[in-house]
Amino acid sequence: MIYCCEEHVELALDVAVDEYETAPKFEKISDEQSLLTTCGYCEKPAVYMVANE
Repeated sequence: MIYCCEEHVELALDVAVDEYETAPKFEKISDEQSLLTTCGYCEKPAVYMVANE
């Protein structure tokens, strides 16, 4: 599971596809969760969650 900001969403999607070779689950996280979670690539608040089930 990768949490990412707007700037790094394409990178997170590419990494998930490369790693799992399937289409990832992609969803916007809640505003409350965004305040508590940072991007996996920088220190900005996360906006999206990219994962494979």
